[in-house]
Amino acid sequence: MFKKILIANRGEIALRIIRTCKEMGIKTVAVYSTADKDSLPVRFADEAVCIGPPVSSKSYLSIANIIAAAEITNADAIHPGYGFLSENEKFSKVCQEHGIKFIGATPEQISGMGDKANAKATMIKAGVPCIPGSVGLIKDMEDCIKNAKQVVYPVILKATAGGGGKGMRIVWKEEDLQAAWDSARQEAGAAFGNDGLYMEKYIEEPRHIEIQIAGDQYGNACHLSERDCSIQRRHQKLVEETPSPFMTEELREKMGEAAIKAAKAVKYEGVGTVEFLVDKNRDFYFMEMNTRIQVEHTITEEVIDYDLIKEQIKLAAGEKISGKNYYPHLHAIQCRINAEDPFNDFRPSPGKITSYHSPGGHGVRIDTHAYAGYTIPSNYDSMIGKLICVAQTREEAILKMKRALDEYIIEGVKTTIPFHQKLMDNPDFRKGNFTTKFMETFEF
Repeated sequence: MFKKILIANRGEIALRIIRTCKEMGIKTVAVYSTADKDSLPVRFADEAVCIGPPVSSKSYLSIANIIAAAEITNADAIHPGYGFLSENEKFSKVCQEHGIKFIGATPEQISGMGDKANAKATMIKAGVPCIPGSVGLIKDMEDCIKNAKQVVYPVILKATAGGGGKGMRIVWKEEDLQAAWDSARQEAGAAFGNDGLYMEKYIEEPRHIEIQIAGDQYGNACHLSERDCSIQRRHQKLVEETPSPFMTEELREKMGEAAIKAAKAVKYEGVGTVEFLVDKNRDFYFMEMNTRIQVEHTITEEVIDYDLIKEQIKLAAGEKISGKNYYPHLHAIQCRINAEDPFNDFRPSPGKITSYHSPGGHGVRIDTHAYAGYTIPSNYDSMIGKLICVAQTREEAILKMKRALDEYIIEGVKTTIPFHQKLMDNPDFRKGNFTTKFMETFEF
């Protein structure tokens, strides 16, 4: 087992990892930018090293600075959390070259799954259901027109190196294809330094359902059931829950088997997620594999009593998984509490938190790095924390979440708490009647 782990991240996930390390008797090193010098991860880690100024490229994305911090503190492993360098092939490789264990996927696995077109080809070969679309990247506009006719409109263009909805365009008819092709390529090139695009059939009225997986260094893999992430805005998740209200036992078994096929196809090591789109007929299609811990891992932990950060660390240290699949025996919902103004198109609201009171009670969990007097920097994402409620049934979980949101007081900045309060009262949400298009008609 590792003696000291450096956490190459910030905010609530850094604090989350520090807590598990301490429970495992492992020393921790926090790295931080000057904007985060007063953060809780810096306060609670055994050691802390400043790695640069607020701008991410010179701090949390600086591989050289992070490796230097690991070497001067004699850390024998690095946990990247999520975001930043968590799915960076080069970072994983540099860690290997310096004899530091990267707690995550290998460079080959990151490369194979990070390129969406290559990932899809791998899944097709493994027998995992995939959305009909182009074989590999689209060469030019002529190839684009040809593929669209074969796939049949509506189609969606996607950036092969994409994420967060960038480089993505839905096309309903041929006369709109040229403009979509040009704008998607331009946006993808600017965002990712790679303007490669591929095409898929656009699935209408889809659910976004992901399967949590774990794999060890010996080729074994298991799944830890599903999470429904369909409530999202501009491809950014807002609320997640498990089990999915759309799920059946038969569908869960099929999707679980497909996720294990996906993991074994790339000999996946660590904890990750296989994401699917599920149509109204409950036909499901591979979307992507995330080779890292997810923001919403918390709800899986709550319904199966399983510390996924601990599992990540154990797998990275060479331990085997049990080979057993896990199924939810409770219901959990997570609301992402962001420093955003939901009354003003969710505009970011950085600033100083003047008053902070967190809810409590049985079945209420909060993962946060915030406190009264903490200043939310404008340099990073706007997440303040994650509010998780778990209960025997979905109805009870929603009622518990309503109560917890009423108790959650954050003053000094705008937050998404009012949005979540209204969502919990929405009749369609209460019935489980929603898709990824839910926010397009949600009145707030």
